[in-house]
Amino acid sequence: MTETGPVGAAGTATAEAVEPGRTVAVVGTGTMGQGIAQVALVSGHTVRLYDAVPGRARSAAEAIAGRLDRLVEKGRLGPAERDAARTRLSGAEALADLADSALVVEAVVEDLGVKRELFSELEKVVADDCLLATNTSSLSVTEIAGALRVPGRFVGVHFFNPAPLLPLVEIVSGCATDETAATRAYATVKAWGKTPVRCADTPGFIVNRVARPFYAEAMRVFEEQGADPATIDAVLRESGGFRMGPFELTDLIGQDVNEAVTRSVWEAFHQDPKFTPSLVQRRLVQSGRLGRKTGQGWYAYEEASGRPVPRTEPAEPAPGAVTLHGHLGPAQPLVALIEQAGIKVRHKRSGSHLSLPSGGRLCLVDGRASFESWDDEIVHFDLAHDYTAATRIALSTAEGTSPETLREAVGLFQALGKQVSLIKDVPGMIVGRTVAMLVDLAMDAVERGVASAEDIDTAMRLGVNYPAGPFEWAAELGYGTVAELLRALHDRYPTGRYAPGLGILRKAHEENATKAAKDRDSR
Repeated sequence: MTETGPVGAAGTATAEAVEPGRTVAVVGTGTMGQGIAQVALVSGHTVRLYDAVPGRARSAAEAIAGRLDRLVEKGRLGPAERDAARTRLSGAEALADLADSALVVEAVVEDLGVKRELFSELEKVVADDCLLATNTSSLSVTEIAGALRVPGRFVGVHFFNPAPLLPLVEIVSGCATDETAATRAYATVKAWGKTPVRCADTPGFIVNRVARPFYAEAMRVFEEQGADPATIDAVLRESGGFRMGPFELTDLIGQDVNEAVTRSVWEAFHQDPKFTPSLVQRRLVQSGRLGRKTGQGWYAYEEASGRPVPRTEPAEPAPGAVTLHGHLGPAQPLVALIEQAGIKVRHKRSGSHLSLPSGGRLCLVDGRASFESWDDEIVHFDLAHDYTAATRIALSTAEGTSPETLREAVGLFQALGKQVSLIKDVPGMIVGRTVAMLVDLAMDAVERGVASAEDIDTAMRLGVNYPAGPFEWAAELGYGTVAELLRALHDRYPTGRYAPGLGILRKAHEENATKAAKDRDSR
């Protein structure tokens, strides 16, 4: 059984949005429910709040009114608009009070039984053309709708917290969702000023599915004693361009929450090795070290605790000259930086590396370990999102590499204004293996009809603040580079985790065919 239903591209949504003035009901008045209600309210809707706990809906309405006051104070909302919004906001005492709703959004506890019972009761109250939506982040939209009399009008509308501030909304079509329902939900949240993306009902939807390697590969490097959390975080921020490193981010999210999402996706995919959870994170959860909320996670958060610093190499002199062999591929911008630093660059045609004065080779991460070279001293350097803007670079090499070669490699990057972190000789290093796996899972989602490449890139940029979407990154690197990195990792870790998917292999083949055709035409 496939995991997809038909998913249209972002631009195919043609259904009309729920009209301003029509009633939008929000069931569940926690942080997320209040946020969704506020978004609908300031967009001109009458909003009715309901909560199973008596008094909570009224309290939530008061809290939202207070936030409207703060928006006025900040100049983001006019006093007249605030006053009008307040008149459109009310609490409901019973589900029957939601009868005139054009859209009901559920944001209750993540419990399948609770949600199914709620929607079964709602179906008895609202009209058949009322759009029913769940804000679930982890449950199957298809399964929630399974007992409904009219499942075609049911859709996932997954906001990100805090809903008033974050732009992304995943519109999730279950197996029974009508296309008109999905496109109407899409048009509605777009009219609310959000950026919706379309996806099929799959474990993790887009963001929580594709993002797993960002956490998993960092923890894998740590488990292999490749580097400490502070160094891995620093490399992914300062070289990879990510806003936060995975260790500090999971401390913020909560180790229990993050590990539970990873485990649920892994189990939903029948323990696919590409989603295998981290044992070391499991131990962290079992020990009660859940991150900021408990004062200890990967890092300590007590006032007296100092934040660990990343490993950074001491200053070394820059080499006077290097030799460029062939082309560095994605790292070619380094050549101009080296020349701008006043270091002479000699050129030779064949190869894809830099030679140092000592005779050692400086190679872009390729999924191999440095110790595998028997006749040359190799220092690998990690991938960067932007080699010009990067402020840190990771290097790795075999234990027997001469101190002179290592000093020259460190001094070269320091001359380019980069801090240098030396990590253990781990295949794929840090940024390289992370990006390759992000591309792999993103391509797998497209191949299975989960979402379009455009929507996946949008979701990863807006949902988790990645510096580029996986397909944007693949276009910059070349699919051949990604495929070769994954192949090399798969050879060294033959579990299936790193086996490149058919979609990546197909893209790499197309690139090679295009290049071969251009070479023939140029002769």
